[in-house]
Order: sequence, then C-alpha cells, then structure tokens
Amino acid sequence: MPDLTAAARRQKVHRTPIWLMRQAGRYLPEYRELRAHHDFLTMARTPELAAQVTVQPLRRFDLDGAIVFADILLPLDPMGLGLSFEAGEGPHIAKAVETPQDLARLREVDVASDLGFVAEAVRIVKSQLPPEVPVIGFAGAPFTLASYAVEGGPSRDYRRLKRFMWHHPQAFADLLGRLASLTIEYLTLQVAAGAGMVQLFDSWVGALSERDYRRLVLPHTKRILAAVKDLGVPSIHFAPLASAYLATLKEAGGDVIALDWRPDIGEVRRALGPGVAVQGNLDPLLLREGPVREIEAAALEIVGRGGVFPGHIFNLGHGIDKDTPLEHVAALIEAVHRAPSPGGIARL
Repeated sequence: MPDLTAAARRQKVHRTPIWLMRQAGRYLPEYRELRAHHDFLTMARTPELAAQVTVQPLRRFDLDGAIVFADILLPLDPMGLGLSFEAGEGPHIAKAVETPQDLARLREVDVASDLGFVAEAVRIVKSQLPPEVPVIGFAGAPFTLASYAVEGGPSRDYRRLKRFMWHHPQAFADLLGRLASLTIEYLTLQVAAGAGMVQLFDSWVGALSERDYRRLVLPHTKRILAAVKDLGVPSIHFAPLASAYLATLKEAGGDVIALDWRPDIGEVRRALGPGVAVQGNLDPLLLREGPVREIEAAALEIVGRGGVFPGHIFNLGHGIDKDTPLEHVAALIEAVHRAPSPGGIARL
C-alpha cells in the first residue's frame, strides 16, 4: 500500500508522506509556459492538458501523491451558473442565486458527460505514475460551492450567503442537499477512474459559528464522507479556520482532518485522539519567504508533533503560493522524508 493511503488509514509507513495543495500550478515554470498558450478553463477541461499539469510536479519532486488538476467550482458551470475566471480577480459566477426562486432554474448535472473530462484526466495520470503514487481526486464541499453560487465570487464576510441561509433555511438546505448529491456523484466518478483517495475542500466553512455549522452544514458533509467510505478509498476533510470546532469536524466522518497552519498539530492530535489521521500544517508563507534552515526546522517539528499517533500526512496549511522558490519546495520534501521516526509510530 502506498505510504500516502497507509497514513490516511493510520497504518505503518516507510516515511512521512508529503503532497502539497496546489502543487500543480503557477509556481512551476513549466506550468507557466503551458498556461501562456491556454486559458485556465481550457486546461482544466482538456484531459491531456490537465494530466500533463498534474504530473509536472511529480517529474520534478519526490512527492507521495498527485492531485488531479481541476478546480472546485467546475461542477457549478453545468448547473447553468456561468463560471468564468477573470484575470487578477479569480472566479466569477454570472448567474448567482439571489432568491429561493432561483433554485428552480438550476440545471440537473449529468456528471459522466458534463464532468467526464476530469475522470479522463485521472485515468491518464494513473497510467503514467507508479503504483506507489496514488492519484488524489477532489471536490468542493456544499457550503463552499454555495458560497460562490450565492455571492457570485469570492467574499470577505459571506454576507449574502449568510443572509440567504438565515432568512431562507429550507431553500438553503435544498441547495446544499443538491450540491451534496452532485459531489457524491462527482467523487464516485473520480474514484471509478482510478483516484486512490479524495479530498473534500470546505475552504470557507470557517466563516460559520459552530452552531450554524452543526445545524446547517454538518449533515450534508457527513453524507458525502459516508458515501466516500463506501467507495473504499480514504477521504481527507479540509476545513481551514474551523479548528475551533475540531470535535464537530471529526464527527463529519473523514479518515483525515486537514489543518491550516494556525493550530499546533500535536495539540490537535491529542484532542482528536488516535481514531483519525491528520494532514498539515506548514505555513505556506514560510515556505515562500523563510530561509531554508527555518523551513527545515519547522518541518521536522511538525513531523515530530504530528506523529504522536499513527496517521500523519505532511502538507501545507493552504495552497502553495505562486512565488514560492523551487529550491524551498525541494528542501521541504527532503526534510520531511529524512525526518526521524516520531514516537508512537511503528515504521516498516
């Protein structure tokens, strides 16, 4: 079993596995060269290009997993919301959901035909990588997808979404339920194509109080993660800024809880107990700006504290910054792989 999936299942590993969120992207010169000839959505929707981008970091670095090149918002476009990416401004939704009545115009998505290009990219990548390097599929969680669908793009305070959620709770529940069903189908498609594990990105759910998360979001997240478990692959649940309600995140049911860079990973592991793995949690800005000696020292400390129980996957606390020096990435990966065995983990 690959070290990455073994760690997710809290089993023995040869070394602490590492992959990086957004590892296929703008910090790589080969990506920028390809991007100069294709817009982002064309690359994501063309399996051969998406596969090429996915394996680029694996050709350069000794990473333990390959996350398929895509975007969490891709499922929103076939719903009729009008997805585009504006230069320097990020994603834009042309036909945002503003009222409960707008839900009626959302199109039913045929996942196999509308999003099959992602599955084909997974198949191509899997055929190009050795079996010890699993392909990581992913999807956006319902709350985060809803935040873009209602806000129309990125937001600082999620005012429109929260107002919709509080004033129209049934419509909000219907929207999240629909997105949850779509996400289950989408992740199932990726696993069927060869993804060996999946990550559920709830990137903006940390904007909620625990009360609202538990009442309005948790049931939908639990349904998705339960469906993934039935598929027989490990799941990673990434909910940055939500570490204030770790016990509730654990209740959602993922095999791995991914942390942002703020909490102490050792304290989190002790609070969660040995029944769940963790992923994280180096500050992406440290990787970009820090001297190599500080990056290596932080990595060694995270590996040591994260290994108090079996089941630690090393990653950043968020996506890698586009201006991160390549030599910093190489030094980080080497440091993690050469880190001494932390206490409490029986390594092969």
